[in-house]
Amino acid sequence: MSRTSSATRARLIQAALELFTAQGVTETTTRQIAELAQVNEVTLFRQFGNKQGLLLAVIEDSGVFTRLGESLRSQVDQTTTFEQALINYGRDRLQALTQMPELLRSVVGESGKYTVEHRQALGEGVTQANLDFADYLTTVIQRDRLHLRLSAEKLASLVNGMLFGYLVIELTSEFHRLWQNQEEFLQSLLELILHGAFADGELQRREEAQRREEAEEEPGSGDTGEIVRQPVPDSSPNAPSQVTSSETVADLPASLVHAILQQAKKSGLRDYALAYVLFGAGLRVEEIIALERSHQISDTHRHLLQVTQGNVRQVPVNQWIMGKRYGSYTRNPLNQWLKSRKDDRSPMFVNEALERMSVSELRAAWRNFTAELETPSPSIEQARQTWCVELLMRGMNVEDLSILSGLDVKQLEPYVRRAREKTALERAIRLDQKP
Repeated sequence: MSRTSSATRARLIQAALELFTAQGVTETTTRQIAELAQVNEVTLFRQFGNKQGLLLAVIEDSGVFTRLGESLRSQVDQTTTFEQALINYGRDRLQALTQMPELLRSVVGESGKYTVEHRQALGEGVTQANLDFADYLTTVIQRDRLHLRLSAEKLASLVNGMLFGYLVIELTSEFHRLWQNQEEFLQSLLELILHGAFADGELQRREEAQRREEAEEEPGSGDTGEIVRQPVPDSSPNAPSQVTSSETVADLPASLVHAILQQAKKSGLRDYALAYVLFGAGLRVEEIIALERSHQISDTHRHLLQVTQGNVRQVPVNQWIMGKRYGSYTRNPLNQWLKSRKDDRSPMFVNEALERMSVSELRAAWRNFTAELETPSPSIEQARQTWCVELLMRGMNVEDLSILSGLDVKQLEPYVRRAREKTALERAIRLDQKP
């Protein structure tokens, strides 16, 4: 696009934003926009197709959906609790949307007039906003070592849906008497999430930890005047996620694992390498995106990955996955992906822009190469669970697996139980096959 054409496009977007905000999309004509931008109306149609196409450009340029990920990444370090992170996000999104009330009213009111292509583009914008928010939530959840009932993606979609619904009610109705103001709504939303999204016992654990912290800050509050310091969960940003002893391990059968790897192979070298690392090394999503090219040690005798996120350790990449061999130490899906790269970027896994993959991008890649499976799509966390159970069934003891997985022995109890269940079942089947 030439400099002149780019400047013309910018003037049209700015003119449209001013008119849409002042009088709404319905009352604004393309002629008015062209006149304010001091261009011919034909130029508007050539650039955007029609008014709805220009509206989408205005929304994109406003930053309501775009550039959100970069903004959220800079906000994470400004929060110390999940509650604060959620409230800050809600305030920021509501402020961004309420700056253009007439535009928002028109977007809702005229949505039925959009073409399929424009509705799809708007939907993609909403999806990207959800993914960026999910990435933000995942960072906070890992930092605070929380256990939620919902995935970060589902929680992000629900929160964004409620924020948008609140604004639609606020901007399209009067005297609804639901909330006194935005702060009351955000506090109600927070309470709903705290009591509905957290896993059983999580809220109680958090409240007890908070009470302990408050007790430590107030010497003499106990009967003896002594502060009894009890251990609190690790809240470092790199603390690994865990499966508590009361949860069920949902490992995957060999046939499904092979199907996933084949689908990933069809998707491309990078996705094949991702699936290979997920099932062959049992790493968490956050550990995978932190890998650098230099973190790989590969020769004719071994293939290791140096994990620097969370529990620092070395992990072997298994050639044999669920009874099938995927290459050798020096020639396998991961090595093939790295050799195919023409760039000099240091991250082991990059996106189309050659930037380090984010958590949401890796999860999106997983959803992409598991979408065609005939069975319900498994979650990406099940790959790590499958790896742990498989190693235990192949004879690895709990202490060694604790070293390799970064999970302590207590956290591995559900995996041990699951491995025993599978082993017992296989033995029963073999006994039944004997004459």
